[in-house]
Amino acid sequence: MSADAAGQQPPEPALRHASGRENREGREPSGRPPALTTSTPRPEGGGRAASADAPAPARQWPILLVIAGTAIGLIITATGPFRPGTLVIGGSLLVGAGLRWSLKRVGMLAVRSRFTDVITYGVLGLAIVLMALMVQPDPVIQIPFLEDVIHFSVK
Repeated sequence: MSADAAGQQPPEPALRHASGRENREGREPSGRPPALTTSTPRPEGGGRAASADAPAPARQWPILLVIAGTAIGLIITATGPFRPGTLVIGGSLLVGAGLRWSLKRVGMLAVRSRFTDVITYGVLGLAIVLMALMVQPDPVIQIPFLEDVIHFSVK
């Protein structure tokens, strides 16, 4: 007795291709991505960072490391000296960029493509570190033309 004869519909395939052919792997027979998908694929490298039998925190250790560093930086900033705290926050984002670039599987640290994630984490981390080093009073780094730019934009 077939599924139609019993009044049940056959299971819906995961993907329908423009050619009408269907497969579960998510690729056309030609190797191209499907024309129409019914789900969103996981980002490149977005699988578990540890094996499936490991506890949940161990499977997501890269994002937990970045979040813990950021939380520590926020606590340092809230309890007193702002410069060391913001340096820790920027450093945590730079560590996230390094992990995303060097590891094949990073769990939930993977949001977009590897290139986009590394650029995003790296630029934001570097910007936070540079701003922490340039902030008044007593900046560690002084950019000579920055004061002229500020005076020009304010006038």
